[in-house]
Amino acid sequence: MSIYSVVWGPNGRLALSASGDTALRLWDVPSGKCLRIFEGHTDAVKSVSWSLDGRRAISGGFDNTLRLWDVSSGKCLRVFEEYITAIYSVAWGPDGCYILSGNSDKTLRLWGASSGKCLRTFEGHGSWVLSVSWNPDGRCVLSGSWDETLRLWEVSSGKCLRSFQGHTNGMSSVAWSPDGRFALSGSWDCTLRLWEVSSGKCLRIFEGHTTMSNHYRGVPMAATPSPQAVARYGFGSWTGSLN
Repeated sequence: MSIYSVVWGPNGRLALSASGDTALRLWDVPSGKCLRIFEGHTDAVKSVSWSLDGRRAISGGFDNTLRLWDVSSGKCLRVFEEYITAIYSVAWGPDGCYILSGNSDKTLRLWGASSGKCLRTFEGHGSWVLSVSWNPDGRCVLSGSWDETLRLWEVSSGKCLRSFQGHTNGMSSVAWSPDGRFALSGSWDCTLRLWEVSSGKCLRIFEGHTTMSNHYRGVPMAATPSPQAVARYGFGSWTGSLN
């Protein structure tokens, strides 16, 4: 089954993967051995994020739930079900207190990691939110959407501070620079764009990737894929292995 998300553990020896087989797997990187399987989701697991202390992980997927896991035991500690639709992206905040999700209902949601409660909803995108990323200081977040825009949000208010426009197809991935001054976005228009966050200016376009057929195998190119097709065919490995 397709592997949609992989993330390193804080100690650099362990990794987590999320898959279309409804499970997460914990891997020992030096040996390649699977140490644990996390079961509980009832549909494809689209995204996984590790807490900074390495003790917990959060996952989200097409069963419309976020699940909080104890990494050492594989036990599901909590299921977040409030206000949730299909989840494309999850990200743990740098202070460990909050979790962000990108959802199929065009929203981002901020969750209390301890309470499992939805604390804030970020509205403004015109389509599915496929990727979310925290600023290193935790005050702002970025989101990328199928509506072809990257948006900057203030966490404390939920206000959209800026919309970055330039891509000509949906965005699959967003990431901050370590100093918080710049952002990178990846899109189905087969480009990466480097942005200055303070101004919203596109500083550089990276071109070289091939056509969209390499991004979502098995989806007809003449039609816009459904959210399920985007996530099922658009990311990770189709071989069912980590290489």
